[in-house]
Amino acid sequence: MRNKIVKHEDEWRQQLTPEQYRVTREQGTEPPFSGDYRVSDQHGIYHCVCCSAPLFENEHKFDAGCGWPSFDRPLGQHNVEERQDASHGMRRTEVVCARCDAHLGHVFPDGPPETTGLRYCINSVAIDFHDGE
Repeated sequence: MRNKIVKHEDEWRQQLTPEQYRVTREQGTEPPFSGDYRVSDQHGIYHCVCCSAPLFENEHKFDAGCGWPSFDRPLGQHNVEERQDASHGMRRTEVVCARCDAHLGHVFPDGPPETTGLRYCINSVAIDFHDGE
């Protein structure tokens, strides 16, 4: 993804709710089962709540039972970036929006074995669903 979006902290705070800011700009995590994690048959694409970049297709969402939206792959490998995260005393792979560096969640190797085997565990406050795309 090209054209990085860079904004001052105050601009992000004006644009986002306090919870969206905490999760996407301060690498927070929403409580499990608190957001929209349910799987539906609707066609559509999930976009970054910060910059509207397309990130995940609803068709690749699955119920992981973890309380957060889970996808087996991003819309495209250039839509998200993966970074090593050693916070909280463990080694994980953080997932961020490639356009604006918004923290989205983490990716784990315990997804559906019949597809990619990956579970992109994403905070629901970091994404916005666009029905019918």
